[in-house]
Amino acid sequence: MSAGAVGSPASTALPRAFWALWVCQLVNRLGSFVQSFLVLYLTHDRHLSAGTAGAVAAAVGAGTVAAQLVGGLLADRVGRRLTMLICFFGTGAALVLLGSAREMVMIWIAAFLVGLLGDLFRPAVQATVSDLLQPNERVRAYGLLFWAINLGFSVSTVSAGVLASIGYGLLFWLNAATSVIAGVVIWTMVPETRPVLDEGTPRRPLLGVVLRDTVFLFMILIQIGYATIYFQGYSTLPLAMAADGLRSETYGLVIALNGVVIVLLQPFLGRWLVKLDRPKLLAASMLVVGLGFGLGAVVHGWWGYGLSVVVWTIGEIGFAAVIGAVFADLAPIDLRGRYMGLSGMAFGIGTVIGPLAGTNALQHLGATVTWIGCGVLGVLIFIGQYALAPALHARALANAANA
Repeated sequence: MSAGAVGSPASTALPRAFWALWVCQLVNRLGSFVQSFLVLYLTHDRHLSAGTAGAVAAAVGAGTVAAQLVGGLLADRVGRRLTMLICFFGTGAALVLLGSAREMVMIWIAAFLVGLLGDLFRPAVQATVSDLLQPNERVRAYGLLFWAINLGFSVSTVSAGVLASIGYGLLFWLNAATSVIAGVVIWTMVPETRPVLDEGTPRRPLLGVVLRDTVFLFMILIQIGYATIYFQGYSTLPLAMAADGLRSETYGLVIALNGVVIVLLQPFLGRWLVKLDRPKLLAASMLVVGLGFGLGAVVHGWWGYGLSVVVWTIGEIGFAAVIGAVFADLAPIDLRGRYMGLSGMAFGIGTVIGPLAGTNALQHLGATVTWIGCGVLGVLIFIGQYALAPALHARALANAANA
């Protein structure tokens, strides 16, 4: 079986195709206006109720979760490049459809398609990076992609507010245009990297392999736990700050620290992170995120919440840099795209569980118990992830030998 990777263990320069993916991620995020302002658009321009607008936004989320499985399947079956092209060109069309839809049925359909098509690229991009690069280069590469995403998103959230004042319709067209530009970058600069199976080698069904892969299943559970903690920052945190008498503008400034810290620190931390043991770094990063949220139990002012955000953001940087590399080391080569897709789906499940668990805990148990719970969950997933480190190292060695 051919692995399809290029480069050598000693190489430091990342290939041209990777930088094309980096530009693609940056451009795509620079234009990611619609999702941030979708609820405002639906309530102001389409005069929908807040509940209906929230449900439409949830349809986007449902499409995003489904995209992880579909994207992983397509990446393995039809190729990484074609999957990304379907994603970016299809997303452009879906955004135009959503911006022009008037009937509720079409709004629902278009919203689901925006989520589905818009996230097809994630498992394909992760698999492509794994195909292109040697294991020792992947942490740096995934960290750079994470940085590009956050750099683009930071700029888009600021500019989207200005553009929205001109008209929400402009957001849809610009978002669609950047998606098409990203597709053109893939079309012109990124080759197909899907590993070529040896002649006569059958393609294995995913389910049969996954159900026997206990290490992977434990990793999925840990990923859901991590995402459950992480999304308290966008659901429970603003409610807790409001209960402490802080204004919504203060929450906006505090949560903005997340993007600022990532943009400023990731390029420097990335050079250091590549030297560390990947599974153990992943465990430590999850612990830092859990303890960062746990600080909420003892803070009540803006500065305390700001410190909490800074701490868990540092953990997020480590997690984002290494999670793709760990799953790439774990995945069988012929199922790499689908393993990446399942990883993304686990994160998506956490985005559903997290807000539900956090907000209900805040309502019925109070802020102190909620934040302590985040810290305890962080410790538990740290222990679980750290315990998996030997098995993950053994799998990485076995996959490298078969590449």
